[in-house]
Amino acid sequence: MGVTCVCQVPIAEGKSVQQTVDVLQKKLEQLGSVKQGSFCVDCETYHATGNVGGQPSKLLYVMHNSETPLSCMALFEGGPYLVADANFDVLMSKLKSHFQNAKGHKVESRGSRYRYCDFLIKVEYCPCVVPGDCWNLMKEFMQSFLGTSVPELPSVFAAKPEGLFAAADCVDTMTQYLELFNKLRKLQIPGSNVR
Repeated sequence: MGVTCVCQVPIAEGKSVQQTVDVLQKKLEQLGSVKQGSFCVDCETYHATGNVGGQPSKLLYVMHNSETPLSCMALFEGGPYLVADANFDVLMSKLKSHFQNAKGHKVESRGSRYRYCDFLIKVEYCPCVVPGDCWNLMKEFMQSFLGTSVPELPSVFAAKPEGLFAAADCVDTMTQYLELFNKLRKLQIPGSNVR
């Protein structure tokens, strides 16, 4: 795993979501990117059934990433987080008296996975785990197929006490997906796989 940037690609004017994806995939192939299977990231939301010590209950997000198939991430709203075995879902079903699945709040991102040299597109720069060492290179690469829609540095990197020079990890990637999923839930974009 390297430094990852998760971003929403704007839908091209006058195009559908699928047409926008097709255009993007064509650009990637023209650059010399090679399709390497598919990816999927999903997120299920749970809420605590009780109120502990008069505190409002936090949401719990349980996430899976096909890039790390043996792991599962559990992130509480505002922290902390847990990296667990993929069977964590079984534990959640046993904790249903404490956590209820928020029906209608499952979100997923799936699609084709491309590789271009050291880049894994979804965009991940594989040889580096320090965002400050490769962010300018990543931005330049993303401009080659996203044009002016290149995102700013993900806030998860800037928020770390060590700043851009702390090693990135799977929690950073899943935090970015969670931010995007929560944004999509609020927008309810047609075709955005929010279900």
